Amino acid sequence: MRIAATIFLTDETITPVRLATELERRGFAGLYLPEHTHIPVSRETPNPSGGELPREYGRTLDPFVALGQASAVTERLGLGTGVTLLAQHDPIDLAKQIATLDHLSGGRFTLGVGFGWNKEEAADHGVRWSTRRDLARDRMALMRALWSEQPTAYKGEFGSVQASEAHPKPHGGAPRVLVGGAAGPKMFDHITQYADGWMPIGGRGLGEAIPALRQVWEAAGRDAADLQVVPYAVLPTPGKLEHYGQLGIGEVVLQLPPAGEDEVLRTLDEYARYL
Repeated sequence: MRIAATIFLTDETITPVRLATELERRGFAGLYLPEHTHIPVSRETPNPSGGELPREYGRTLDPFVALGQASAVTERLGLGTGVTLLAQHDPIDLAKQIATLDHLSGGRFTLGVGFGWNKEEAADHGVRWSTRRDLARDRMALMRALWSEQPTAYKGEFGSVQASEAHPKPHGGAPRVLVGGAAGPKMFDHITQYADGWMPIGGRGLGEAIPALRQVWEAAGRDAADLQVVPYAVLPTPGKLEHYGQLGIGEVVLQLPPAGEDEVLRTLDEYARYL
């Protein structure tokens, strides 16, 4: 099983360069980073985990800049987002960022896609909350048009692009795409339409959810062997990882604390037994 890690990197934590170097040196498979452009202080949307929203949410580094640094100091470490709030991005700009990072890293990038939970943050990006999922699907299709081998036009409900020269191209025509979020019909519909798999946050309830996703996946004409499930932000135990292995899961992303270098490296030492 591939063991990767995620962390809220901020201006107060370990640096991307130091973390990426240590992850690769110790044999971890990848580094995934979340994103929030800002957290409005009105705090109208409650923290989905309950209680006060942790400090790091309003201090996250831009994941693409941080992953670019990580790419420059590593050769094998996988690089990913967990997750990119796709509806909050200009898809033409984002397609270029993704393709550039994937090109410069030698095809190591995974695009984790999510729909967000903070209504105020999304509103500042001009996102109408009720349409954010459809907007994300539309933007994914537009980006795939730009990544096509030949100039390809796209016209969707929310955006369009002319047939264009747009290089570099991601390796294999597109990065691996995983959709993050809770199990359910809407989530599984999005996964089967435009993704390579699912990134369940926390990794609970997978014994029931994965068979349901497989059923939807196969009904959509997708090859069962191609479905990838990558539990994300997992606090590991030996029993939990053994359970994931029994479910056929090949990669797990472990949660690191949003802390300074000493604490993060101690946690990597503790997680090393799972490699």
